[in-house]
Amino acid sequence: MLKVFFTIAMLLISLPASAFMPGSEGCGAGSCIDCHTLSSAEANDILKQIEGEVVGVSPAEVPGLWRIDMRMKGKTWPLYLDYSKSYLISGNVIQLDSRQNLTENHYRELNPIDIASIPLDDALLLGDPLARIKIIVFTDPHCPYCSKLHQELKKALEVRPDIAWLIKLMPIKKGSREAAETILCEKSLSLLDDAFAGHQLAPPGCKNKSIDMTLKIAAELGIHSTPTLIMPNGQMLPGYKKLDQLLQAVDENTPAQNASIEKKPNQHTSGAVPK
Repeated sequence: MLKVFFTIAMLLISLPASAFMPGSEGCGAGSCIDCHTLSSAEANDILKQIEGEVVGVSPAEVPGLWRIDMRMKGKTWPLYLDYSKSYLISGNVIQLDSRQNLTENHYRELNPIDIASIPLDDALLLGDPLARIKIIVFTDPHCPYCSKLHQELKKALEVRPDIAWLIKLMPIKKGSREAAETILCEKSLSLLDDAFAGHQLAPPGCKNKSIDMTLKIAAELGIHSTPTLIMPNGQMLPGYKKLDQLLQAVDENTPAQNASIEKKPNQHTSGAVPK
């Protein structure tokens, strides 16, 4: 077997370099899509047995595949079709270098969240209530990465006073529920800071049903982890972000004429968004 591999290797080495170079003309001179085309109308015809409508076609990150954006049952789903137009692929495409789930990213881009569907009466306010840009943050008082992100949010306020953060408590870690209830009963950012610092909080002094509503809405929106940011354009950004990444994400996901979230608080850095 080794002799076979050695023979093939020597044969490849002996071939002229031009044998591996793309030609100066024709398909080899450019990208694959120079020789492969697919329109939305053609994709609709190919996939006519599937109940849905193709609303977009683009080259996928994976060579040899088209990404098909198909509208089905009120949602737009990224599917993949090979260049032979014979094989349809439905599933997650993972980019190994970045460890990103490209399919999930595309799904979020195609299905922005309706911000108006998220109640903000119980949100804690970090920033200026009159800030032009308002971003919703789902956080857990006992989540280490939520604590790290919270410090980045404070740094962001120093350089970007035009951003305000509306913090929704979403206790998903064991033991976080009682701390979240105590914080919401007092509507206190300082208590949230205490919880992030690992301090034991007093038992809640009231009954609060907003946490159950938050957990229900988060599940409906596909928010399964904390921290998670909801940007002004409805895009969901899960996970911890450093300051530079955070501000870049804000700029990339804020429309030029940003329509601020309608429920405007009336106290500066009060810790709560009043009704």
